[in-house]
Amino acid sequence: MVIKSSMRRSVRILLVGDRGVGKTSLILSLVSEEFPEDVPSKAEEITIPADVTPEQVPTHIVDYSAAEQSEESLCEEMQRAHVICVVYSVDDEDTLDRVTTRWLPLVRDCCSDCRVPVILVGNKVDLVDYSTIDAVYAIMEDFPEVESCIECSAKTLKNISEMFYYAQKAVLHPTLPLYVIDQQDLTEGCKKALKRIFKICDVDNDGILNDAELNAFQRLCFNAPLQPQVLEDVKAVVQRNCPDGIAADGITLTGFLFLHCLFIQRGRNETTWTVLRKFGYNDSLQMSRDYLHPSIRIPAGCTTELSHKGHQFVSSLFERYDKDKDGALSPKEIDNLFSSCPAPLWGPDFHRTVTTNAHGWITLNGFICQWVLVTLLDLSRALEYFAYLGYNTSEKDNQLSAIQVTREKRLDLAKKQSSRNVYQCHVIGPQNSGKSMFCRSFIGHTLEKTFAPELAGNPQCTVNVVQVYGQEKYLVLRDIDVRNVSDPLLPAEVQCDVACLVYDVSNPKSFEYSARIYLKYFVESKIPVLIVANKNDQEEVSQEYLLQPSDFCSRHKLPPPHPFSASNKIKRDVFVKLATMAAFPRFHAAWILFYKTRHMKQLGFLRGDSVVWWKAGLGLAAATAIGLFVVKVLKTDKS
Repeated sequence: MVIKSSMRRSVRILLVGDRGVGKTSLILSLVSEEFPEDVPSKAEEITIPADVTPEQVPTHIVDYSAAEQSEESLCEEMQRAHVICVVYSVDDEDTLDRVTTRWLPLVRDCCSDCRVPVILVGNKVDLVDYSTIDAVYAIMEDFPEVESCIECSAKTLKNISEMFYYAQKAVLHPTLPLYVIDQQDLTEGCKKALKRIFKICDVDNDGILNDAELNAFQRLCFNAPLQPQVLEDVKAVVQRNCPDGIAADGITLTGFLFLHCLFIQRGRNETTWTVLRKFGYNDSLQMSRDYLHPSIRIPAGCTTELSHKGHQFVSSLFERYDKDKDGALSPKEIDNLFSSCPAPLWGPDFHRTVTTNAHGWITLNGFICQWVLVTLLDLSRALEYFAYLGYNTSEKDNQLSAIQVTREKRLDLAKKQSSRNVYQCHVIGPQNSGKSMFCRSFIGHTLEKTFAPELAGNPQCTVNVVQVYGQEKYLVLRDIDVRNVSDPLLPAEVQCDVACLVYDVSNPKSFEYSARIYLKYFVESKIPVLIVANKNDQEEVSQEYLLQPSDFCSRHKLPPPHPFSASNKIKRDVFVKLATMAAFPRFHAAWILFYKTRHMKQLGFLRGDSVVWWKAGLGLAAATAIGLFVVKVLKTDKS
């Protein structure tokens, strides 16, 4: 059943009941602060301004008259109402009986699609010397939609203001989602939400909220710390009523749940709701869409990355849940970390995407890389999980401060260098060229220790850290699965920061595929391309193509084919080269000058005496140094 959201700008109260119970008199007494001598059959709709209501919300009060309204119009009014006050006369037992035989069933019928809270109002207490509250309690057990009950008098003004306050409170701070009256306990949904909140606030992850954590929680939810004596009084109440609620002079989860149960039993629903809403929950105890998915626009040509704050939060999560401090998260630690989320952020095959330790447990580097990957490829999911894990409570802003939007790619090209920290490399090659193993070698896997079946199917990405001129960058290798050259590549499979075309040096038909892919998709693009001569540990054969790989690269002004083998010890220079080409997209032509000369053993180290190559190298190095200087200056300015 849907519950009307309390995150509203106004409250609409409808009064219903039998003729003569005093509905209209109650409204007029509230407004005029005196009992009306002449009472019309129906009061006009009245709006009470926000500044004179306890909850600072505009309130509309609507009357019902059987003489002027049909059953159909009454049902429409019930559907429009946020709360319904069912009024009976305490001196007329028949009107109380009709609360259960007529009015409450009618509310259920008219509001079957959306639960509307009900307040039972016993009017005319000035005429009797007894109370009907005990009888009303029995009604409340049979009809959970009844939030509260009150007896009042329109004539003496007794409890008139309180009645409308309870009505307003029933909308803004409903009891039903929080508390099961007959069990005198919190609902399962409320317990689940409060357990997540406790877990987030338990910063040292020891299962206890110490004084510092309690004060941080109090400041976050109520903008003020607990006074030392108040804090001790709270713990004393818990200790007296719930011995398991206190441990090591702090409050346990059991004690935390007890406190909120106590708040509700004492009519202080607003305390619990303030906490729940601070942590993103709506009236249905679901995390609100706005809380999970704050609005953000990503311009074309831009990508999303973790910001400095995002990196800090992710790193702190890892350290918090790495209980044994072994530098990796065990399956149990992973389950503990994501226990407040619908599911873990990644599946069990993460070892195929990021670095792990010898046990196959995710390392700190792998953990950060997973977040980097999700932030890049599925921003909505990343923002959602930042919210689940409590990022919003660690920052004054929402989780958008955990990410940054990069500048447009065209600006990177114009400035001849990229400002990004995460680069996408699409790895394309024919079947059996070893491109999947090439991707896996990026996270330290070798051919000898990788089972062939693991190379098939998802995931299609690996991500790791590389050093580009002393700066840490993240490179995402995406294995593009194309079976035939005739199979068209989708735009999303072509657009990347750098393309890596892989062929098998031992297969004479392998290079033709890579060559045709280049000519079809990349020859006219501004995307840097590196051709990788894979399986270099095997005997190289002549390729059955118009041009041999080195001649093809020379003709199209590409760097010479880079030799690579995933066997035994992996050489990471190819990944550094790919990341550097992505970081300096307009300089990849200059890189060609480096690699064309036989006198260069590796990038940036000149051993020959060719003046031409030496000048080209100096030009690239100078441009790079200027770029790095600009970056450092900008960072200095920001700090």
